[in-house]
Amino acid sequence: MDKEFIKTNVTPWESVEIARHKDRPTGKFYIETIFKDFIEFHGDRNFGDDKSIIGGIASINDISVTVIAITKGSNTTENIQRNFGMPNPEGYRKALRLMKQAEKFKRPVICFVDTPGAFCGVGAEERGQGQAIANNLFELSRLKTPIVSIVTGEGGSGGALALTVADRIFMMEHSIYSILSPEGFASILWKDASRAKEAAAVMKITAKNLKDFNIVDDIIKEPRGGAHKNPAKTVESVKKSIIDALAELRGKDLESLLNERYNKFRQIGNFY
Repeated sequence: MDKEFIKTNVTPWESVEIARHKDRPTGKFYIETIFKDFIEFHGDRNFGDDKSIIGGIASINDISVTVIAITKGSNTTENIQRNFGMPNPEGYRKALRLMKQAEKFKRPVICFVDTPGAFCGVGAEERGQGQAIANNLFELSRLKTPIVSIVTGEGGSGGALALTVADRIFMMEHSIYSILSPEGFASILWKDASRAKEAAAVMKITAKNLKDFNIVDDIIKEPRGGAHKNPAKTVESVKKSIIDALAELRGKDLESLLNERYNKFRQIGNFY
């Protein structure tokens, strides 16, 4: 597969494959390589600690921030531990707890998103999965501090949206962002999951598609072949995007920040 991705332009399905690549940098990797003095916080103060979402306080360019990531694992054992990047409701409640704390102490919030979607198991539904996601959307829309979100791999459904109601939304060049997976789309529309490659093209889920629709603000370029080909270079690009966004957003007064966030998502809503 890697030889196939030597070309510069890739198809939507190839972007899906790169976004899901087993060696793609995880949210945990970005936190460890971009930020200094990271201190992880645990638990939602209600049920437990969801390891598919990690978060805490850190610094970047001497700016104190709250950083949160929906993260997959870097191997099979860690993927099982992190539920393959599919959060339960306690994960979203933990994220919101940290975001409200960031608001209290006037720290910007940085989110990394890589998830096929929120976990849809019986336990998750019993503990209020839908309500947890909806509450995040509501609270983020009015959170009184700058928010930057980056889709680093898969950005699936409401599970991704719960951390992407932000002032600046970036997508990695070969990430995807959609209401559901191409396989799910094909199963629902055509009753045939094997048509996922065709569905990927129809769904308009690539970074370029989303940038053209003004759903995301910018695309972070990746090394040829994907972020996993040169993680160090990828980190440099991601860090620069974060620093540039913070420099812009921290210069805005709070009322302007919230009004612009509101208008941003009203515009997206009107698009649909």
